[in-house]
Amino acid sequence: MFDIIYFLEMIGVVAFAISGMIVARSKNMDPVGVFTIGFVTALGGGTLRDLMMNNHPLYWIKHQEQPILILAMAVVFSYWSRAHSLRESRIVFPDAIGLGIFTILGAQLALDLGHSWFIASLLGVMTGTFGGALRDTLCNEVPFIFRKDQIYASISFAGCWLYFVCQWLLESETLALSIGLLFIVIFRLAAVRFDIRLQRDQSHS
Repeated sequence: MFDIIYFLEMIGVVAFAISGMIVARSKNMDPVGVFTIGFVTALGGGTLRDLMMNNHPLYWIKHQEQPILILAMAVVFSYWSRAHSLRESRIVFPDAIGLGIFTILGAQLALDLGHSWFIASLLGVMTGTFGGALRDTLCNEVPFIFRKDQIYASISFAGCWLYFVCQWLLESETLALSIGLLFIVIFRLAAVRFDIRLQRDQSHS
C-alpha cells in the first residue's frame, strides 16, 4: 500500500538536504562538511521535535535509509563539478518545499500523540524551521527565521492553523494536509518573489 506520509517525508528530506548542500558547497566545504550541513538541515527539525516530545527512537534512527540517502547525495554534491557554482539564492525553492512538508507533518505527529492545536502548531513550526536555522548558523549566515527581510516562521505557523481548520471542516485528512502544505510552499515563494515582509524599515526624512 502506498504510504503518502512516508513519500512526503522523503521528498522533504531530499529538498532540505539539497538546500543545505548548496550552501555548504558555496562555502567551499569538504565532503564531510557537505554531508554534515545536509544532514542537520534535513533531520535537525525532526530530531528536536522527537526529543521534546520524548518520541524515541528518533525517526531517522528507525529509518536509516534517510541518513544513507543524505550521505549518497553528499558524495554526488561534493564531486559534481558544477555544484560549487550554484548560488545560494537557489536554495529558496527546495527550502520552501522542506518548510511546508516538515511543518505540516510535524504538526500532524503532535496531534496524533494527543497534543493541543497550539502545542502542535509550535512543534510543527519547530520541525519546519530548526533544520534551516542550523544550516544557516553553521554556515555563518543569519537564519531566515530571524531575518527582518524574510517571512518564514509566520508562514509556517499560519499553515499549521490552516491545516487544523481544514482537518476539522473537511472529511479528508489528505486534502487538509495538502492545503496546509501548499499554502506554506506557495506563500513562502511568493514572499520571496514579491519581497513581502511583516515589517518595513522606516525611512526618516
